Amino acid sequence: MSWAVNLSNRARKNLKHVPVADQQRIAAQLDAMRVNPLSGDVVNLKGQDAFRRRVGNYRIIFRIDFKLLAVAILSIERRTTTTYR
Repeated sequence: MSWAVNLSNRARKNLKHVPVADQQRIAAQLDAMRVNPLSGDVVNLKGQDAFRRRVGNYRIIFRIDFKLLAVAILSIERRTTTTYR
């Protein structure tokens, strides 16, 4: 079963500002999400209808539509003290 992974405009813009080595690691994780979006270091975010996946110092913030088998990547951000606010 294959999941559709869709990047938002914000996620695409954020990804452009990430160093190339980290872009490759993030791209590998996005490909892995096509097989199983909940595998790896995934946590449901409190107070939000979203999940986060940790990739080194970066976080992939995403939502899952289980009926459509689709993953919507909302943002890709560097982990700081204000990442989840």
